[in-house]
Amino acid sequence: MNKVLFFAHLRDAVGEEFITIDASGRTVADLKQMVLEKYTSVNLENVMTAINEEFASDDEMIHEGSEIAFIPPVSGG
Repeated sequence: MNKVLFFAHLRDAVGEEFITIDASGRTVADLKQMVLEKYTSVNLENVMTAINEEFASDDEMIHEGSEIAFIPPVSGG
């Protein structure tokens, strides 16, 4: 199983700080699609993804026990 963390407005859209899902053996893109199917109000288009606290691309594979974080872009001033 994998822990998927959501930050900022993504957390609000999902209604949870994190979910647990079996994403091992799938890519980040596959996981994004799984999340979108379950949480239709979530927009993952411009989010950064981290696997075990290291930024990851959409084609990176997810392993059993890995922790995935979806981090939306931030603005500041």
